[in-house]
Amino acid sequence: MRTHFLSVCSLMLALLVAVPLLAHHSITAEFDTSKSFTVKGTLTKIEWVNPHAYVYLDAKDENGATVSYSFETGPPGNLRRSGVLRTMFAVGDSVTIDAWAAKDGTKHLGLVKAFHFADGHSVVMGKEQKDFEK
Repeated sequence: MRTHFLSVCSLMLALLVAVPLLAHHSITAEFDTSKSFTVKGTLTKIEWVNPHAYVYLDAKDENGATVSYSFETGPPGNLRRSGVLRTMFAVGDSVTIDAWAAKDGTKHLGLVKAFHFADGHSVVMGKEQKDFEK
């Protein structure tokens, strides 16, 4: 009986560990690292949450209409370890974002490559295209 109980507990533990790993996605599964775009606008929302932080930006299109964009970044823990902190961003900041395009063609969704702020400083996120080809 004890052996059966330990086997069931081991199986449950293995499932608890494996399921989140299976749920995580590769950057190249969702974003096309050969296609990038740049957009300039104002940060409207910042979600510094796991498994990925998100930033939202409003920009003007060629007709002057406001267009909302969503951008994914890395996990907050990884960002912090690489020196990118939540305090570096504020709603209302004017930024230019370089991003990789979504594979499914969603036009207002991207994976952030870099933030360029109005004062001239930049925050680079992630890898270059050539790093994904390895």
